[in-house]
Amino acid sequence: MTATVPPAAATAAALALGDDALVLSHRLGEWMGHAPVLEEEVALANIALDLLGQARILLSLAGDEDELAYLREERAFTNLQLVEQPNGDFAHTIARQLYFSTYQHLLYAELATGDGPFAALAAKAVNEVAYHRDHAEQWTLRLGDGTDTSHERMQHACTALWRFTGEMFRPVAGLDVDWAALEARWLESVGQVLDRAALALPDGPRTGAWTAGAGREGLHTEPFGRMIAEMQHLHRSHPGASW
Repeated sequence: MTATVPPAAATAAALALGDDALVLSHRLGEWMGHAPVLEEEVALANIALDLLGQARILLSLAGDEDELAYLREERAFTNLQLVEQPNGDFAHTIARQLYFSTYQHLLYAELATGDGPFAALAAKAVNEVAYHRDHAEQWTLRLGDGTDTSHERMQHACTALWRFTGEMFRPVAGLDVDWAALEARWLESVGQVLDRAALALPDGPRTGAWTAGAGREGLHTEPFGRMIAEMQHLHRSHPGASW
């Protein structure tokens, strides 16, 4: 990406990437007190904090981070529909994380090699996201190649969330990325992980329906409205308060 990205495009890209990180951070935070083992509470909390740190930097590039997080209406958020999906059981959380962290790692690695407005952030975040990706891959292997029950749940999760993956590779204004090549690398990487986990790569549609491809345009799935209301409740209830 070049340094001559128009300001409006850079702002739109910062919002898109920032919203992805913010929303997924909140979803992962919902596991606190509910994770299957204590070690996973710590791991998921660390990943959530990494994403929140990324979100703060990205949203600050577009405006006031608190106002953007807490005072925007649902249709003003431009995050991927994948990251807003409910946690479900642990397998659903891992499948969502596998799909997204693989995409985010590949994207940041490419942005880090450029000289655009997101190069510095990407160069730092790519190391964090490498851990997120490895964590998701290891759990995919454990669940997919574990008991009959864990295998069945992991396969169901991968299939259920598959339709939300195509949106990740729709071009984002302000990001100079070869999206087709990125998608090909993503498919290869995810396919290899699922194969090692004795899981089948889903063969359903990944694009086409607005319900699985329009988060970037402000169109979100039903669970997102409830999540945003919960996330914004305290700030909206006490406007102007400081802590």
